[in-house]
Amino acid sequence: MSGYNTDRYIRDLVEYGLKTGLITEEERIYSTNLILDVMDMDSYEEPDDYKALDFSDPGDALEKILEGLISDAVLRGVTADDQVSKDLFDTRLMNCIVPRPSYVREKFSELYKKSSIEATDWYYDFSCNTDYIRRYRIKKDLKWKTATPYGELDITINLSKPEKDPKAIAAAKNAPQSAYPKCQLCAENEGYRGRMNHPARENHRIIPIELNGEDFFLQYSPYVYYNEHCIVFNKKHIPMKIDESCFRKLFDFIKLFPHYTVGSNADLPIVGGSILSHDHFQGGNYEFPMARADYISKFTVKGYEDVEAGIVKWPLSVIRLRCKDSDRIIELASHILDTWRGYTDEEAYIFAETDGEKHNTITPIARKRGELFEFDLALRNNITTEECPLGLYHPHDNLHHIKKENIGLIEVMGLAILPSRLKDEINTLKEYILSGKDVASEDSIKKHADWVLDFKKNYANIDGSNIDGILRDEIGIVFSHVLEDAGVFKQTDEGLKAFRRFTDSL
Repeated sequence: MSGYNTDRYIRDLVEYGLKTGLITEEERIYSTNLILDVMDMDSYEEPDDYKALDFSDPGDALEKILEGLISDAVLRGVTADDQVSKDLFDTRLMNCIVPRPSYVREKFSELYKKSSIEATDWYYDFSCNTDYIRRYRIKKDLKWKTATPYGELDITINLSKPEKDPKAIAAAKNAPQSAYPKCQLCAENEGYRGRMNHPARENHRIIPIELNGEDFFLQYSPYVYYNEHCIVFNKKHIPMKIDESCFRKLFDFIKLFPHYTVGSNADLPIVGGSILSHDHFQGGNYEFPMARADYISKFTVKGYEDVEAGIVKWPLSVIRLRCKDSDRIIELASHILDTWRGYTDEEAYIFAETDGEKHNTITPIARKRGELFEFDLALRNNITTEECPLGLYHPHDNLHHIKKENIGLIEVMGLAILPSRLKDEINTLKEYILSGKDVASEDSIKKHADWVLDFKKNYANIDGSNIDGILRDEIGIVFSHVLEDAGVFKQTDEGLKAFRRFTDSL
């Protein structure tokens, strides 16, 4: 933007705050002075002939404003020139126009009295407007759907979580260690300035809720892997635990926000999420592929004839429960969990424990459909073997070129979160496949060589007109195999027979 100076960017940020409702006209001077403090500036002159930016796309406008202010701050030595330092700095800038937590909570409560949807709509927009959710990064994520025998799966390549550059990595290594906040989910993150090894959260605001008589908070994920991706976390820093209390918390949340789905990662390593040390759930306003999957067969558990139960046609081993009475679902789910915790079927290589280490747990997901509550229980087992040291029911070695990370709640429900490295690797693969070069000759993509040789047999012709679709479809098919590996009972005659042995034991 030729002719722009720092004063204009400061005015733009204030105008952005006014346009998005983060501040009022009465707070114009106050907000300007807060920005000057962060920018380490002593004075400000109102720009001549000021013309406001086009705010039709608030995210794009904000990105330009922050880039302008950061460039000036780097030039004057106010902040360092690496991505982590810039993110810490622009979060401080945003806090200059973000309301205090008390206002946010009062506003949410006021809207919730009208409608839970109105309340979450406002809070999600607010979290975007504050730049806690960086819209201009989220839209860079690659997303598509792939048809599989289990229905369409959702595939994403996450590009919104910035990669740390070498300077930032070195700075984080040398940064003083701190135990505050205890983790990235703790309530103490609200307003925290961050550091080189912990993200800034000065523009972060959380909403208190009560689940099963315990204090929790609602927030959105800054990376938004799907629509209105929310995180619900315990006020206390206590470990994840799958039990009847967990199930009651999930259904309490659904009763508060019936338009949302909510679930929990499992509570054991390998099959759990990335943060097992803090009790939390994830949810959102999104229909996951698993929710669209139907039953393969239904069964009845004695004493729970009023609860519909069945095995779901899904690559993981999922039992679905339906009933108007959530308490009855919780009672049956708790019975299934207790039975599964102690269940061993040597023929199916299911062991409840080995050498004193327990292996069986559940990934639970709750939702509401009309008048019915619905509860999906994905049976998990984290046993390892010499051939599969990362986990027998974990993506196997032949799939690691696409996905080797743990299969957590979001993937269980059919949404792949694939590493950012794949974007460049796909582009290089396209070049090599179209030119007939040997994929195995290039270090960055040689891990894909066997896969490419295998899927090329399925196509009479691969050219510039179809290669994008082919690569996306084949990546999606790999993800379906990743989910199959995570299933404790396979979707085969033998696997389903073993699955029914378990349901018959209930």
